[in-house]
Amino acid sequence: MIELTEEGIILELKARTKEELLYEMAIVAQQQFPHVQVKTVCQALLEREQIGSTGIGGGIAIPHGKLPGLPNLLLCFGRSVRGIPFEAKDKLPVHLFVMILSPVDMAGKYLQTLGKISRLLKDETVRGKLLQAASTEAVQQLFNTSPPENTISPL
Repeated sequence: MIELTEEGIILELKARTKEELLYEMAIVAQQQFPHVQVKTVCQALLEREQIGSTGIGGGIAIPHGKLPGLPNLLLCFGRSVRGIPFEAKDKLPVHLFVMILSPVDMAGKYLQTLGKISRLLKDETVRGKLLQAASTEAVQQLFNTSPPENTISPL
């Protein structure tokens, strides 16, 4: 799993719209990789959103995109207690956001990370803990100690 750093976590987003959210997350990306331009990140994320909303429902969105010149994958997490309209599949506001940025030439790892994040956030217990997390450390721990893949739950 790609590690989520403390610098990549926003416990309470200021954004109130999809565009503001993408901009706020792009700023966090630039703080971690200073050579990355906020405008470039926003453009990549908006282009992906035009294909279809990355709001997958259940209060979750996973905005993602590929950037030339990015040295490796980057994860950023943001939370909005009040929720942000994000054109999610279930039409409900989104509270938990995980942005994934990838170098252009890292398709396999990018898709693998997208799948892992999606599975992690589909876990109702994890979502509840993320909504209640009081610190960036608590959020980090939830991401960086995710359950093993292919765990079969008893019937």
